[in-house]
Amino acid sequence: MCGATEGGLSLDGVNVAKEAVIQGQVVRAGEPVGNAYVRLLDRTGEFTAEVPTSASGHFRFFAGEGQWTLRTLAPKATPVDNLVHAAVGSVAEVTVAI
Repeated sequence: MCGATEGGLSLDGVNVAKEAVIQGQVVRAGEPVGNAYVRLLDRTGEFTAEVPTSASGHFRFFAGEGQWTLRTLAPKATPVDNLVHAAVGSVAEVTVAI
């Protein structure tokens, strides 16, 4: 996986060869959710970072290599956890359905 999915976030200016990128989109019934928050938790469950989703439901993290948990929080939705593996030189694309 060396590029964003069609309609996803642009990787312009991102040196994927030197970064471990986790990115994706939060959707509800196939529609983007722009008022959600995505948290990055390390393998022990410790909070590492949090970003709001864009108007198009997109988010991006630059993470260290290894296993991570994405915890998505959105209005009128139960929190959703997704396990993801980050590796330098690749982009982990995640679609979170709430």
